[in-house]
Amino acid sequence: MPKDVILTPEGLEKLKEELDYLATDKRREVAERIKEAREFGDIAENSEYDDAKNEQAMLEQRIAQLEEKLRLATVIDAKDVTTDVVQVGSIVHVKDEKTGKSTKYTIVGSAEAKPTENRLSNESPVGRALMGRKRNEVVSVSVPRGPARKLKITKIDIGLK
Repeated sequence: MPKDVILTPEGLEKLKEELDYLATDKRREVAERIKEAREFGDIAENSEYDDAKNEQAMLEQRIAQLEEKLRLATVIDAKDVTTDVVQVGSIVHVKDEKTGKSTKYTIVGSAEAKPTENRLSNESPVGRALMGRKRNEVVSVSVPRGPARKLKITKIDIGLK
């Protein structure tokens, strides 16, 4: 059973733009590569043709994945996001109790997660621990190495426009 895809309005737009690009421009580019490769002669021993067909298969797979995500998407409405509790669409300011380091995370659905940009999935260990919590609560997050991290929620903002 496929799971619902939770998206912010911004994430929905990015997926639609990627799908549009892949389904139009990129498809044409790959079709042109296949056509050119065919002109080299015998396709049985034509590595350019094989490469272009493989690219086409990967492209079609990605298009199908994007279409499925969009079909299952639940878009978070900015007016449904509050600063009372952490939810998808929240910007959460946390302070590590051990190190004293403050960090700001945006909680998003798994389709939009980018940990390097502090955009955490609601399904990630930190995201899951923060979901539904309030300001000044301390959450414990299990980490792969060492003892669990204790994070204090110092502020909750609305991350959607």
